[in-house]
Amino acid sequence: MHRTLLAAVAALTVAPLASAHFVFVVPAKDGKTVQVVFSEDLDPDADVPIEKIAGLKLTAVTADGKSAPVACKKAEHCLTGDLGATAPALAYGSVTYGLMTRKDTKPALLVYHPKAVFAGATGKPATVGEQAVVEVVPVTAGGKTKFQLLAAGKPVADAEGSVLKPDGSKEKVKTDKDGFTTAFDAIGRYAVWLRHTEARAGEHDGKKYEEIKHYATLVADAK
Repeated sequence: MHRTLLAAVAALTVAPLASAHFVFVVPAKDGKTVQVVFSEDLDPDADVPIEKIAGLKLTAVTADGKSAPVACKKAEHCLTGDLGATAPALAYGSVTYGLMTRKDTKPALLVYHPKAVFAGATGKPATVGEQAVVEVVPVTAGGKTKFQLLAAGKPVADAEGSVLKPDGSKEKVKTDKDGFTTAFDAIGRYAVWLRHTEARAGEHDGKKYEEIKHYATLVADAK
């Protein structure tokens, strides 16, 4: 019985790692609305409450640099946002999820920074810039697409994450000294997450943390 109890505890410890969820902003086909999910992929997860990311502040940016807030409404298993009449080049935002406290890691504040890029934008037109705490930028050249992680506009090296490819398969990635992942040659929709850990202590809801784990996500179509 003691052995069974230990096995159960071990399973509970490992489970969160095996079912990591991230905030993704998923553009509709017409580019006029978005759906925000908290999931392992781009589909809403009916088993995960959406309330904890309901405070997401989303901003749409047009190709000429004009920005406007996007009001997100809570649906059954996701958030929905109307982008208005002007099709943006990208939409981005941030939401503080809360504290992660585990025996094997430092107490950390989890913050998600989702972003979506429209109409195959790449490079500078797909970049928020210094005002983004962290962001993932798609860069397509020569028929291949790489993803760059930036923090306040500067490349982040050695960041780990994962890429969901157009065929539905996933690949673990790590950024190089210039903040780039490896290149991918498939055409279609990608979903990316990359983690940047900031060694900054603070307090959230009356509880202390020792670092901030920033999770930057991207949904973009490679053409």
